[in-house]
Amino acid sequence: MMNEFVPIRSAKKQDQIKAAVLETRVVTGEGGGPEKTILNTPRYMNSYGYPTLCAYMRPPQDPGFSVIESRAERWDCPLIGIDDRGVFDRSVAGKLLQLCNENQIGIWHGHDYKSNYLGLRLRKKHPMKLVTTVHGWVRNTWKTPAYYMLDKWCLRQYDHVICVSHDLYDQCLRLGVPRKRCSLIENAIDTLQYSRSMKVEDAKEKLGFPKDRLVIGACGRLSPEKNFAGLISVVSELIGEGMPISLYIAGDGPIREVLERQISATGQGEHIRLLGFRDDIMTFYQGLDLFVLNSLREGLPNVVLEAMAYEVPVLSTRVAGVPRLITNGYDGILIDMKNEVELKLRLKTILEDSDYRHMIGENGSFTITRQYSFGIRMKKIRDIYDALMES
Repeated sequence: MMNEFVPIRSAKKQDQIKAAVLETRVVTGEGGGPEKTILNTPRYMNSYGYPTLCAYMRPPQDPGFSVIESRAERWDCPLIGIDDRGVFDRSVAGKLLQLCNENQIGIWHGHDYKSNYLGLRLRKKHPMKLVTTVHGWVRNTWKTPAYYMLDKWCLRQYDHVICVSHDLYDQCLRLGVPRKRCSLIENAIDTLQYSRSMKVEDAKEKLGFPKDRLVIGACGRLSPEKNFAGLISVVSELIGEGMPISLYIAGDGPIREVLERQISATGQGEHIRLLGFRDDIMTFYQGLDLFVLNSLREGLPNVVLEAMAYEVPVLSTRVAGVPRLITNGYDGILIDMKNEVELKLRLKTILEDSDYRHMIGENGSFTITRQYSFGIRMKKIRDIYDALMES
């Protein structure tokens, strides 16, 4: 359903408005990490003179979209849902063009291959600056190679490309994006939202987690690149060796049934569980003794930033932007990808030393507050918009 929204009227003073912004993205289900950035953006950008509207293309009657709508309402984000029946649905471009015309959009901000392509198409009919954020190319299906080739072609045509991790920045430069039109602006979080409000023991009680066991947590889309299978395998070995630990994984996705069968085969179903989508994720983080990211492909994952903000010690693979975030042994633990021997060793080391976990958790929270504040990130985006509008 198309809702009427006129961002020009949302600014406090008419003379403060520089340009209206349309954030665009394709999504299925409850979305993922980028939503935490996109849906929080309007609250900041409005005050900078860039009233912002978010337009999400999603399958018609997708039940998961209601979760995104709830987040948008909670974060005071104006959100439009656009029915998208796939690559041959020509009505999508028309609806987006209508939004651009009615809301006097001056900056189109894409977040994936389709929104980037549509921005280029619609600029021919509605002049505007084109900005995109590259969150990473992580999902693999039979369609995605062609989609990603299209996306990489689009990037070279955009007025500015924002990358959330250093490896993506380097990759965009190799693809031919001019350095003067490419920026590294890493993910960040609103530290006012993500701060510890309860003790681990209290959160465990509220969540129904065992108080007599150390709880390992993981979070994300249940898909192969997250390598939850490797984590489940290692944790089941440690439980079998007598360690009093449990593993809870929050999230949903296409390989849930595969992981459920793996858990059943370990015989540790009592202590290793898939929790599905959680709307109490803030409590979930606070009930953990350790957070693990075992991914093979990422940008700079929001889940790591969030866990660190909650003073949860983090163990992560050396994937994409994470080594720039974490100083190994100081505010987190880094391991090589696909190395279950090292994963097992590091898990044992940190789980057996409560003082070490406490130190890493405190240092991690300090790192987030000092370097990864959402407000600082938004100011960098504002500066890019300012430069584009002045050019």
